[in-house]
Amino acid sequence: MLLDCKPGSSIIAFKPVSAGAMTTYKLTYFNMRGRAELARYIFAYANIDFEDDRVEWKDWPSIKDSFPLGQLPVLEVNGIALTQSLAIARYLAKEAGLLGNNNLEEAQTNSLVDTLNDFTLAIPWREAHPETKAQKIDQLFQSNAPLLLDHLQWHLGDRKWLVGNSMTWVDLYWHVCFTTFNVLRPGFTDHHPTLCALIKRLEEVPSLARWIQSRPETEF
Repeated sequence: MLLDCKPGSSIIAFKPVSAGAMTTYKLTYFNMRGRAELARYIFAYANIDFEDDRVEWKDWPSIKDSFPLGQLPVLEVNGIALTQSLAIARYLAKEAGLLGNNNLEEAQTNSLVDTLNDFTLAIPWREAHPETKAQKIDQLFQSNAPLLLDHLQWHLGDRKWLVGNSMTWVDLYWHVCFTTFNVLRPGFTDHHPTLCALIKRLEEVPSLARWIQSRPETEF
């Protein structure tokens, strides 16, 4: 029997718990999940308070030059700016104890994060022609997605989590990516039931469930 992998169900509103007065976090990104959502998941999972600063597209041209490299996301830690989405997430994963339980597990999580990221970057986000964009997405999900899903399912095996015996940041990234990929190709994981079960397992984590339920609704 195939599992229903639709994200988010029976979950309550999110209210973060303060991380303390010594460290302050401000995450600036556009009003979408996009490249900042993995960092938001880590904050939510670890119950770390942060300022979720969302920039509207209409305002971006007037403030772009005030950010390093003219890019987002940017994470400010006690006023010190960090750039690059995966570097930000990796730093937060270390703070939250989500890198893995040893050096090998850390390397495995990095490898799987990069694998998911490669697929994400292959999506033709900036293709302007609708027909061409749809054709490229079709080809990606027909040719590349099965390889990705087979690899993830093989790595998961009969364990609860993708690496080792405890949750790591790659489990969170899988949920982030799944949510976006499922918009582009609903049901794309239907033939990979253990990956569907991992999605459900993550959505049963109370702190993640609260975030997923309460975050602003955006397409991507």
